[in-house]
Amino acid sequence: QVEVAESGGGLVQAGGSLRLSCAASGHTFRAITVGWFRQAPGKEREFVAASRGNGGYTYYADSVKGRFTVSRDNANNMVSLQMNSLKPEDTAVYYCAASTTIILSALRNGNQYNYWGQGTQVTVSS
Repeated sequence: QVEVAESGGGLVQAGGSLRLSCAASGHTFRAITVGWFRQAPGKEREFVAASRGNGGYTYYADSVKGRFTVSRDNANNMVSLQMNSLKPEDTAVYYCAASTTIILSALRNGNQYNYWGQGTQVTVSS
């Protein structure tokens, strides 16, 4: 069983930055793949970024590539999502998800993650 919790959401003006953090516990952290997803009102959940376990390779949605950065701190069981140059269309509830068994080809599929945080609201004003 893996427990996951996000923190760090808030309100920011367009062009600003926010940093989200995801704490995961209950398993060897370096082996946990952590994904970030978001869901805006009236829209489907979408993949944002991921940090793969056992290597830490990172993956991004095209819509955030170059603006968002995923990093992991295995010593503190934490994965962070640094969000720069935020746009109003980035407004959503952001979720951290974890999996100990996900395969590379499924990283962008939220249904393949077993454990989810409660979500944190990110609002970008224009």
